[in-house]
Amino acid sequence: MQSATVSAPQQLVTYDESDFHAHFNRRPFLVQHQLCDHPLFQMSRLVELAQQLPEDQVEYNAGDLPISQDPTKTPRNGLSPEETVRRIEECRSWLVLKNVEHHKEYGELLDQCLAPFERFVPKMTLKECFVFVSSPEAVTPYHIDPEYNFLLQIRGSKTVYMFDANDRDVISEQALEAFHAGASRNLVHDSRFDNRAIVTELTPGYGLHFPITAPHWVKNGQEVSVSFSITFRDPESDRREVLYRINHRLRKIGIRPKPVGTSAFSDGVKFAGFSAARSLKKLISR
Repeated sequence: MQSATVSAPQQLVTYDESDFHAHFNRRPFLVQHQLCDHPLFQMSRLVELAQQLPEDQVEYNAGDLPISQDPTKTPRNGLSPEETVRRIEECRSWLVLKNVEHHKEYGELLDQCLAPFERFVPKMTLKECFVFVSSPEAVTPYHIDPEYNFLLQIRGSKTVYMFDANDRDVISEQALEAFHAGASRNLVHDSRFDNRAIVTELTPGYGLHFPITAPHWVKNGQEVSVSFSITFRDPESDRREVLYRINHRLRKIGIRPKPVGTSAFSDGVKFAGFSAARSLKKLISR
């Protein structure tokens, strides 16, 4: 018996329930979407969006990057954001338009795309969306992200190399603690573990789920790529972030904390202490 397929309003996003149950926030899985011809992702509209966004909501650089990239030394491309989008086919660049949910049309589209997932994640927090525009063969360096993410491929193709977020050979507890405490998302790629990567070819009409802090890097195909990243958090992901920050502080003062998720009692004590301290701080500030 085949599992049911769940559809968003207007059939924007569909997915298989069994995939969601088995793999959400554990490993990548594919969804399907109907955004390839959507007017919000036409290049002329993206040029306008790049012009309208404030400087801190546009990140762009040269696309000829190594898998491991020091974020402080990422080369720029010498162009403005809007010129980068206009010339994306030949300028060998990578660009992301951040938090476009603040623009009404994109915010409404985000809500429509996330709607079918709410039956499984009813308490979504911090819903955000990002548009990625990349030149042929551009590389997104090896990194991690703090949110649940579905990357919807709209134009072009890309190959995603993703690793298990729970593989401590690939990413250590200390690296996760530092990231949640404010360190860069970029990581140093270790080719010794390449055989552990889950490799996915992402083409228009499909989307890929990225578990929280799953290390990954991306290589574009032979054409311009446009992708729509829809992300969110929930109370559990917020709690885990707090626990990693607490462990980071404990490690800095010489204590070796139990890794997050290995002891319900330890995690509970830490989070209760954090909650009590936060409540006391609010009380004092009144």
